[in-house]
Amino acid sequence: MCGICGIVAPENRGSAGTIAAMVQLLAHRGPDHRGSHQLGQAVFGHTRLSVLDLSAAADQPMLSDDGRYMLTYNGEIYNFRSLRDELRRDGMQFRSDGDTEVLLKSLIRWGAAAVQRFDGMFAFALWDRGTQTLLLARDRLGIKPLYYGLTSRGVVFGSEIKAVLAAGERIDVSMDPAALVEYMWYGNSLGERCIYTGIRRLLPGTIGTFSAGKWATEAYWSVADPVLVRDSLDEATARVTQLLTDSVRAQLVSDVPIGLFLSGGVDSSALAVLAARELGTSLRTYSVGFDFTGGVNELPVARALATQLGTQHVELRVDGADIIQVIHRLVASHDQPFGDAANIPLYLLCEQLHGATKVILQGDGGDEMFGGYPRYPLLAKLQRWQPASGLALDVMRRGGAMLSPRRRRFLDAIATHDPALRMGLLLSQETQREPPTSVLSEVWRERVRGEDPFRRYRELYAMVGHLDPAQAMLRTDAAILLPDIFLEKVDRATMAHGIEVRVPFLGAELVDYAMGVPSSLKLHNGESKYLLRRALRGIVPDAILDAPKQGFGVPYEHWLRTSLADFMQEVLSDPGTVRSGMFDHTQIAVLIKEHIAGVRDHGFLLWKSLQLALWLQHRVRLDQPSREQHRSIV
Repeated sequence: MCGICGIVAPENRGSAGTIAAMVQLLAHRGPDHRGSHQLGQAVFGHTRLSVLDLSAAADQPMLSDDGRYMLTYNGEIYNFRSLRDELRRDGMQFRSDGDTEVLLKSLIRWGAAAVQRFDGMFAFALWDRGTQTLLLARDRLGIKPLYYGLTSRGVVFGSEIKAVLAAGERIDVSMDPAALVEYMWYGNSLGERCIYTGIRRLLPGTIGTFSAGKWATEAYWSVADPVLVRDSLDEATARVTQLLTDSVRAQLVSDVPIGLFLSGGVDSSALAVLAARELGTSLRTYSVGFDFTGGVNELPVARALATQLGTQHVELRVDGADIIQVIHRLVASHDQPFGDAANIPLYLLCEQLHGATKVILQGDGGDEMFGGYPRYPLLAKLQRWQPASGLALDVMRRGGAMLSPRRRRFLDAIATHDPALRMGLLLSQETQREPPTSVLSEVWRERVRGEDPFRRYRELYAMVGHLDPAQAMLRTDAAILLPDIFLEKVDRATMAHGIEVRVPFLGAELVDYAMGVPSSLKLHNGESKYLLRRALRGIVPDAILDAPKQGFGVPYEHWLRTSLADFMQEVLSDPGTVRSGMFDHTQIAVLIKEHIAGVRDHGFLLWKSLQLALWLQHRVRLDQPSREQHRSIV
């Protein structure tokens, strides 16, 4: 795993210092080697976390044998050995043993179409000096990040936003109103948008090209692509077992030891059993106990499974005593406001590892591929639920009955007849009745007026709306929830400590098959993850498969009433926050008062407001671009 960055522009002179600064900002992503190289109009940088072929022969940026092509690449191509064999049969020779040279020569041999052959996680840039063309690409589900900015001279890109900003090019860093609205609703911006108007995320499954001064993007894969699977339940069960086994085996390829985050739940336990079959006692498993789990403790379950498998098991205990410092560090890691507080325990866990293991397997994707969230079975019975939810809301409104905010949000979402809107509402704690933009100042409320927080959901519904509601939600979550929240969270929290996370549930063949399986097999008789549990029967202990879904939510709502209450009020009333003109401080004060007193739970909205204020302070304090080169962020 690595960090990549670069600039492509005519007459690209004096770039050595600039690319060095960009690389330095990404050093945490790859502590083992730093490199940069200029080839004509392109200058690339790279920071390396050595996992495959630890020798200097695999260092980057990597040039082709004839010096025409230059590659900088972040990720792992798990099927690189079979690709290398095919290329060798075509007469190509290799000077290294890792996947980087295979990726480079695959692109030379097959062009951009080579991405269709890759099973892995990746973000890369290829410069072709012969045609003066830049190629950027990102893996199908967005496991690895890639940001870019278009300038009057060319293109700037990087694994993180901070590297793009450090290029010193004229990029519009004013705040994108559409991204701000999405952040206020979901705790993150969606799709291409990020908080800066002039910086964009390359969408998952997308290729971007820059040639002759023109930029273009093209999707090579989307969640609409997988075709309907017509296998029987028994056939699908066997197929899932085999594909998951194959995916785990493929992702164990490494020249350094491999570990696994073992929570004791179904997904991580499945990975532990399958990985231990391949690695035996050399597999390292890590379980963690936090002091803020609200009584949820899966350590005994994880410990028992690790003992049964004979892994090198380590239990870590992490407390939240210094949460404020962790919050500040994560603001700097994300480079934009990010509202998922689950990055805190993941960051603390990685910090505790102290670099003991470079490569970690994790169970992300199991819920989105196989229907692990409660909303999926409910959507599968939407025709039954929708009339009842509408009637319940109507009766309770007329009768004055009190509903908990969570139940009211759920009934509101289910009752709506706009399917795209319904999906967005199910993924937000906010409501149209009390929109989260109420905490913004009058000036900013006017700026964001007319922005549709459900625009990305409408884009996805246009692609998957022909499917049944549960299946459409599953594929939409794979296109939004995974890349824009969960995988981004995992990347920043782990790469801040130079740790590579691999996600076997997102292997290419497994994803194509799982997405094509009808929701009726995944959610049989209303049971979530029915097909996956059936596929794991006899592999994972029944006690784990049959246990109710657990997990803990980070108790930021409680912290904002107690240990973080003073911190929140200080940040939101800070002179710098006030000068930003971002917030309606009268409204903020009301929400804080009600939340601390326990009158109403405004935890998520206050948490998002706190993260937004901290990000504004971070940008101004540390590396706000000069006003000669950039517009003000606000």
